[in-house]
Amino acid sequence: MLATNELLRREWTRFRRPGRLIAMAAAALVVVAIGLLYAFGNHASCDGQCPAEPTGPDGSLVNDQFYFLHRDLGENGSITVRMTFMAGTITYPPPNHDQIVPGLVPWAKAGVIIKDGVRQGSSYTALMLTGSHGVRMQYDYRHDTAGSAGGVSAKSPRWLRLTRSGDTITGHESADGKQWAKVGTAQLSGLPKTVQVGLFATSPGDLTLRSVGLGGATEEVRFTQAGGVFDHVGLKGAASAGGWSRDAIGVMNQTDWEKDHKASGAVEESGTITVTGTGDIGPGSTEGGGRPVERTLGGLPLGLLIVLVVAVRFATSGYRGRPITRRVLAAKAVVVGVVTFVTGLLAVGIVIPVGVAILKGNGISVIRISALTGVRVVVGTATVLALAAVLALALGTLLRRAWLAILVAVLAIAVPYVVASFPLLADGLSQWLLRATPAAGFAAQQTLIECPQVIAHYAPSAGYFPLPWWTGVAVLSAYAVTLLGLALNRLPQSDERGEQPVE
Repeated sequence: MLATNELLRREWTRFRRPGRLIAMAAAALVVVAIGLLYAFGNHASCDGQCPAEPTGPDGSLVNDQFYFLHRDLGENGSITVRMTFMAGTITYPPPNHDQIVPGLVPWAKAGVIIKDGVRQGSSYTALMLTGSHGVRMQYDYRHDTAGSAGGVSAKSPRWLRLTRSGDTITGHESADGKQWAKVGTAQLSGLPKTVQVGLFATSPGDLTLRSVGLGGATEEVRFTQAGGVFDHVGLKGAASAGGWSRDAIGVMNQTDWEKDHKASGAVEESGTITVTGTGDIGPGSTEGGGRPVERTLGGLPLGLLIVLVVAVRFATSGYRGRPITRRVLAAKAVVVGVVTFVTGLLAVGIVIPVGVAILKGNGISVIRISALTGVRVVVGTATVLALAAVLALALGTLLRRAWLAILVAVLAIAVPYVVASFPLLADGLSQWLLRATPAAGFAAQQTLIECPQVIAHYAPSAGYFPLPWWTGVAVLSAYAVTLLGLALNRLPQSDERGEQPVE
């Protein structure tokens, strides 16, 4: 019986014979080449220099567009308002630009806000009424706390109050202006002595899904606008004696769609203030123009196909009908797994940073991720490729026929991954495929985060996997371990006739 090290060396020698290593190198080159072609082929569509996408306090891309009626506020102070009405409009996309209907989208927002200046992306805390989610307190783009449910009207007004004490902002709401309930507290580190406080309104685009393919969907965004009516505005701790200033945070009142609506702005009349705006305040999204880093992995399906073929051929070739032993198969699994992991590590570790650098150089915004998340994507994707190779090796051993094993491996791993990546199937079916099949493991590459307060198409075709990355990898691992176990169980522990496999 050969020692384990000798057995591994022998299988490695067989694997690196002409053809297999070249194929693995080709798989890596395909992943890198297609990813770089994608990066080189994408350019910003602006005339001249594109404006920089706003980034929040943590450096991530954010949406920060609203109309702001504001004044200076010192280190300690508050703003109190009564809100009596909220309404909005929705414009349908081409060809029905002239079709404007009344209505509020669920995350339309109007209320009070304390913000570090008027720069897009600066730190803030807002207390607001929303289209369908009641009172909410939100701060620094990602944090969201629910207050009371329901809407607002002249017969059922809402009182809102934000209080600043240094870097601490506290939100309260009331139905009568007398009995107050705390909504939440935000800690905004590093606020300057003077900040901006006031009234705001904004409304994100309304997302409509249009059917394509076999039940799939593509996104279609409709322009929306929202406004709030306020009175009993009380300000304590003003840092200056000046009046109110008016600013559109972000570009506003310039698109063709907006020209069909009432201009965003603030109007004071008979003791009331009406603020109207469009846009959103919250995390950035792919709908907002930011590209996730995994978009550079467009060559992964073709690279995966090559890996599956190599793994199956490694299992089925060279034995001329004689069964291999369990130890030989285990050695083959180690070899094919390690080689595929290294191949994936090199390919993904090159294409993501280089592709992202090219995209940024072409004026394309890329959604920022932490260094730890970047490492997880690279190592996780390489691990998924290695597990897929081991699964294909097990299938080759079980089915004995290379063409059949390749077909099963492709149908089980590659096809679900590919068809779910495009808007071809219904979202529910695509999500099921990425939960129940080995393709679930490709969740390891996802960097997009689902944010309940952001309107987006949270589906596989938009880059959102239904399982967390670790759960997806666990599903693929379970398939690989189970099939490899079945293959090992069918093989003899040793070849009693002393027969050696022939290459």
